[in-house]
Amino acid sequence: MESSLTNLTIFTIIMVWSLPWKAIALWKAAQRNDLAWYLPLFILNTVGILEILYIFVFSKKKDIKK
Repeated sequence: MESSLTNLTIFTIIMVWSLPWKAIALWKAAQRNDLAWYLPLFILNTVGILEILYIFVFSKKKDIKK
């Protein structure tokens, strides 16, 4: 019983952490018509890592080129 409660708590923390990052990254990719990023961001669950990289690194590079 304690193990399943611990697992549920960890899962909940991961979801609360990753969902806002995923939403922001998907929104940015959609606004930029960046389908090459949108699909992996939508399909893969990287606990926010890929999403954070997209938001702060990769989405900025294209803005600088404009």
